[in-house]
Amino acid sequence: MDTDSSLLNSELEQQRHEELYQQLLLQTMGKIQNEGPPSKVIRPQPGMCLKTSSQKDQQKVFVNICQSWDVPPPPELSQDALVELLESDDPTGYKVPMSLGEAHIEMDNSLNSCTVYDVVINEEFFQKCQKDTLFQQFLVAVSLEGLENKYSLELSRDVKILKNRKFMGSLTEQNVRTKSKPIIQEISKQSQSQPSEAKRPEFCLWVEPPIGPPEFLIAEIQLPGVSSARSLLLDLGEDRLVLNARPSLFQLDIFFPFLVNQESSAAQYNTNSQISRG
Repeated sequence: MDTDSSLLNSELEQQRHEELYQQLLLQTMGKIQNEGPPSKVIRPQPGMCLKTSSQKDQQKVFVNICQSWDVPPPPELSQDALVELLESDDPTGYKVPMSLGEAHIEMDNSLNSCTVYDVVINEEFFQKCQKDTLFQQFLVAVSLEGLENKYSLELSRDVKILKNRKFMGSLTEQNVRTKSKPIIQEISKQSQSQPSEAKRPEFCLWVEPPIGPPEFLIAEIQLPGVSSARSLLLDLGEDRLVLNARPSLFQLDIFFPFLVNQESSAAQYNTNSQISRG
């Protein structure tokens, strides 16, 4: 009885991909459950209070910008570097670690209810912003943007810093990460020049579940000729993956159709199959 070898090879290849997919999925789920970034419950210290309003209904909104040593500081940045950053095409490249608390209802001076959010940043960085007007304006901007992105808000940029009040209502405890966690062991520290001779590798993307809101995204990248993970530079953003294989072997730069949780992401390279998965 003759057997179609091409069909058999195709079925074996499909089975291999499914096994690898399930293996990586289980590893990723285990990493999320068992190796979450270290965290602790803190009670933030008062800092400064912002008064603004929602764009939709013009209701008053207060933002308590609080401080804590338990929140990691952002990378060191001079005022000249901040000016250059703000004038660049992509000022989002500089990240300020912050903990964004849920909305809570308080009473203002007129005994009217108002919405309050607590934003907690590193205490040393807060003190730096207090001494420099430009850094303070930058802190206000990133705090509002952080709240808008997390809670789907639209806040007015007509902001008033209350001089005689460091916080509105009461400050609630928050569960914050106590240190930054590297997303991938080998990550590029800066954007690399793209060699013209580098090839675009073959890759596949799997989404789980295939229908409905995605919970997991798995990428499999074919890298024939790459003998070690030390030759790879991998940078993963919220919606973008950049991979370079040195010296000038492969270069991949792709965008995802949805946002990726960087903190729970993982990557591995199999030197036998010469496939990178993440």
